[in-house]
Amino acid sequence: VRLWVKTEPFLVGALPVPPPARLGPHYLRKMVAYARARAAEGCFPRLSWPRWRHIACGKLQLGRGLAWLYFELFHSLLWRDPPRRLEWAEAEAACAGAEELERERSKAGAPSRGGRARGQASYTLQFLLFLYIQQVNKVSLRRSLIGEEWPSPRTKSPSLTGKSASENKNWNDQDHRAFVQSHLSDMLELLLEPEQLTASSHATRSSLVSYEAVCALSFLIEGTVNKSRTVRPLHELALWQPCHGQNGYSKVSRAFSFPKLESWLRSCLTTNPFGVTACLKSGRKLAWAQQVEGATRRAKIACNTRVVPEVFPMVIMSQVYKQTLAKSSDTLVGAHVRIHRCNESFIYLLSPLRSVTIEKCRNSTFVLGPVQASVHVHSCENVKVIVVCHRLSLSSTAGCTFYILTPTQPLILSGNQAVSFAPFHTHYPMLEDHMAQVGLATLPNYWDSPMLVCKESGDTSVFRLLPPSDFYTFVIPFEMEGDTTETPGGLPHAYQKALSQREQKVQIWQKAVKEAGLTKDQRKQFQILVENKFYEWLVQTGNRQQLDSLVPPAVGSKQAAG
Repeated sequence: VRLWVKTEPFLVGALPVPPPARLGPHYLRKMVAYARARAAEGCFPRLSWPRWRHIACGKLQLGRGLAWLYFELFHSLLWRDPPRRLEWAEAEAACAGAEELERERSKAGAPSRGGRARGQASYTLQFLLFLYIQQVNKVSLRRSLIGEEWPSPRTKSPSLTGKSASENKNWNDQDHRAFVQSHLSDMLELLLEPEQLTASSHATRSSLVSYEAVCALSFLIEGTVNKSRTVRPLHELALWQPCHGQNGYSKVSRAFSFPKLESWLRSCLTTNPFGVTACLKSGRKLAWAQQVEGATRRAKIACNTRVVPEVFPMVIMSQVYKQTLAKSSDTLVGAHVRIHRCNESFIYLLSPLRSVTIEKCRNSTFVLGPVQASVHVHSCENVKVIVVCHRLSLSSTAGCTFYILTPTQPLILSGNQAVSFAPFHTHYPMLEDHMAQVGLATLPNYWDSPMLVCKESGDTSVFRLLPPSDFYTFVIPFEMEGDTTETPGGLPHAYQKALSQREQKVQIWQKAVKEAGLTKDQRKQFQILVENKFYEWLVQTGNRQQLDSLVPPAVGSKQAAG
């Protein structure tokens, strides 16, 4: 048996911010004891929103907004089927006020009819593991004292592999494995039934781990048998007969020996064959980008070599420079995409995506297909992101503008300056089809209601809503098959009014020119004057580069243009 830590819970489930102190192991142990003792009240085996709200706000001192964020984020990991997501969006959009919304939210996580289906008994335990792995982004005081945790001006630029400790841990599968290895005992103890624990909430050599607990651990761990291409959850592999001697499973008690199970898990855990490390080391290189003269580094784009239905694919692009890159490809469908160190470029990824991370990019525009999970933008300067996504989060950005349609509040984490939010303002022919594929609707839409997550980001002056006077629609300059002909959901009234007034001015101008009675020579002279002014504007705004980069390259590199 070969086991590995799943990428998905860390990549899209762990908030890229240090967790609140009261989400530490000590409080989670108290929480699981409380939940088990109140099973009849909707705490166990399937934690309901009202009970979690009571625990989070009353016991852990979290704000209600943050409590719902964790609860909804966890359920979005489990509820991937688009019809269910669309059904929830419709129900939430129909709520007339806060009270009705709370009633609707109370249905999320409620016990399903028909009792405990197989694996469902571990919902509360899975949620505890989800809260536990938020610690992956905890800043370690010890490591910061020896210089490994905090970035400094003298620190070398981290590589794309993210080996620096200050890099994005959500992407680094080596960090995921190290985290699970170092916290495995704690996590197993968290899943134990009360009678298997000492008074100080620790395991003994004779403690037994229930099958239900191993089902919960399948939230984080999966694997294969004998290098099979079929990926299976941990609880199925743990029940495989040849493993019973090693993991201590007893058919009589339907439970595992704590020390044997822990030892078996440690010995079988290996590098994720579908993770970022494997993708960078042995992934398939994609010739999507041109190699631009004057660029100091070569553009690199890679994707997983091995793709299986149970695991989302991965696409990583780095150092795309001064060009337009446009793709709508099967390689991108349902992929986790990482865009790293791209400068002065226009990148169009017009396929339904699973998640997108944009890091250390400058002076660029990103137009993305609908994103089922999350878009995270980190350490970027002067970028525009145009996307329909389930969730947007940003940290350490400066002068960035987000044109978004999203059913959740955008998350403003730490270190942001001069952030602008605007309504989603474009379309392409397959957009609504792609939205349906990932379960995203036009309502509810919280583009204008960001949530300030970190205390240091509590200053609301870090963001603004783009003034309607600065708002222009965006045209995607590519022909595709499809039925979408306008921006899904339309535009807010103030922005539509600003566009209409601008169109009216153009019509008045055209009428004035028409009625001016210019001679043929005057018209020609006037046209040259307008074209010269337009050309000056193109150069001043940087739009000249965008237009030039849309011209197809030489025949030999046509495939790069996509």
